[in-house]
Order: sequence, then C-alpha cells, then structure tokens
Amino acid sequence: MFCMGASDFWQESRFLPRRGCFLEGAQIVRRTVVSDQQDRIMRLFIEEAKEHLDTLENGLVDLKSTMKDPESVQEMFRAAHSVKGGAAMLGLDSIKTTAHRLEDCFKVLKDGPVKQVDQTAESLFLKGVDTLKDLLGRLEGPFGLRNEEGEKLVQQVMPVFAQLETHLNKLASGKVQAAAGSSTRAAPTAGAVPANFAVEVMTLLKEMLQVFKQKESAASRSELTDVCVRLYKLGGKIETWQNLVKTARAAIVNPKNSYKVLAPLIIKELKEAGDLVQVGKVKTIVPSKNLLLLAASPKPAAPAAPAAPAAPAAPAAASKQVALPAEPKAVVKLLLKTFNKKQLSEIAKLLVNAIKSSN
Repeated sequence: MFCMGASDFWQESRFLPRRGCFLEGAQIVRRTVVSDQQDRIMRLFIEEAKEHLDTLENGLVDLKSTMKDPESVQEMFRAAHSVKGGAAMLGLDSIKTTAHRLEDCFKVLKDGPVKQVDQTAESLFLKGVDTLKDLLGRLEGPFGLRNEEGEKLVQQVMPVFAQLETHLNKLASGKVQAAAGSSTRAAPTAGAVPANFAVEVMTLLKEMLQVFKQKESAASRSELTDVCVRLYKLGGKIETWQNLVKTARAAIVNPKNSYKVLAPLIIKELKEAGDLVQVGKVKTIVPSKNLLLLAASPKPAAPAAPAAPAAPAAPAAASKQVALPAEPKAVVKLLLKTFNKKQLSEIAKLLVNAIKSSN
C-alpha cells in the first residue's frame, strides 16, 4: 500500500494554491468569454431592432397611404414580430410585451376588414412605437434597461393598446367612419398647401411650445410626436418639409435629448421652414447639423478585438486617467462615477487577481 510521507505531502501541497488560482482564473476567462458573447448578441439585437423601428415609423407616418399596399402592412407586422421574438430570446420582457401588443394591432390591419384608418389610429400606433423606441433607447444606455423602468413604461402604454384595438375593431365594423374630411385640410393633394400655411404652422408650434414647458416624460413626448404628425400632414406632399418634421420627431422621441435643448432648436427650424413653404422656397428646407445629431440614435461601440484575458480593461483605463484619493470610500465613489458596469466588473477581477498574486 502506498503511503505519502510528510515531506512528500509538503512538496505536493506547495502546488495546491497555484492549482486553485489556475482553476479560478480559467473560470474568470470562461465567464469573460460568455459575457463578451452576450454583449455581441445584445448589440446585434439592438441594431436589428432599430431597423425594424425605422420600418414601423416610416409606415406609420402616413398610415393611410401604407394601407393601400398590403405588402407594406405585412412588413410592419413582421417587424413587430421580429422584435418580439428577439426580446423573448434575451429575456427582455418589457420590450417583448410592447412589441407583442403592436404585433396584435398590426394583425388586425393585416387580417381584418379594416380598409381605411384615421388620425386617431395613426396617433395611437405611434404612441406604441414611441414606447418601444424608448425601451430600446434605455437598453442601449450606459445603465441598461432596468426591470422597474420597463414595467412602468409597459403599464403606461397598455391602455393605449387597448384603446387602439377597440378603435380598430370599430373601424372594421363600420361603427366609426374614418374622418376623411378632417384630413383634407391637413393633407392637401398634388403638393398644395393651405394659403395660410405659415399661420397654421405657428398655431401648432405654440401648442408644441406649451408641451415643451411641461415636465419631461413619456406622456409629454407622446404629445409632442402627435403635434409632429399634424405638422407632417400639413405639408401635403412637400418632401423637404416632411423630412424636416420627421427629423424633428426623431430628435423628440430620443429620451437622451432634454426639452431645454430641443425646444429652441425645433421651434426655430420649423417656423423658418414654414415661412419658406409659404413663399414657395421649399427646396431650401434642410435640417441643420445640430438637429440631425439630436435625431441620430447613438451607435453601440464596435466589438473589441480579442485580447489577453489578464488585461481586458486596459483600453478603457488607458483612455481615462484618474487620480485616486487616499480614502477607500472616496476611491469607490470615484470609480462608480468614472466607469460603467462592465468596466467596473473587469477592474474588480483584476484587483482580485493582483491580490492573490501578491500573496
């Protein structure tokens, strides 16, 4: 029978801590690889979801025209369905629920006998899409989409979907007639605009300004997008005007843009554009660079090239030099203020490895 002597046991035990560190290091590397894969999947989902949102917004801006093309309605239904499926796979319940309700409403348009929609239907659809865009914007933000935030937004939009389904069913049954007469003035044919176009624009801008003075919220942003829809229709077939309004609306629905920044810029550009339309200089209407920047959704960072597991946070650390205070609590506060969650996680791993190595 083989027996290990005391000296043999001592010799063997010298390697146990190193083996333990090796195993723990392998686990950290494995977790890091899994985390990187999850990040890449999330970035892909966000990029694809943005494309689907563009499909939904483009179709809803003039839903009456979209309804004339069954394939376009089918495409909007598929866009909502795709976002729902991706969110379900990633466990993003609030996004999944919102996209699912949108899908249900588009299904009524796709399969039901609804032949014509009105401004009420368009407005309610846009509120649902704006909520979905808000959720995705928060998901892409530095702190991600918190469950309580998502649940709150879902609770706020659920009555909108209920109202939309009821309204669509009434349109389908003929209990409510799409008010064609009310949109005749707002959407003139053959590119014509009202004789007092600039005056009507100012009336809507005054309404928009009052909303800008309210507290920033999903509800007030929804009111602002409603005004944008009316401004869009007011321009009839003038593409330059409609493009400017669409750009303004995209800037408004981005929750990262404050009203203090949005209000003076959007009011000024729309007023000037309204005057240009009035005098027939529609070709000179172009969104400013500042407005385009506010309307552009921030792009997620490109996937980093594979790096050695021992120093995954080096690029972030090199890009920002921080003078650390002597007090440990102050150090923690400074780190929380300086780095995002992923960077802090990598820093913690490096600290653990450094402490173990020093032992």
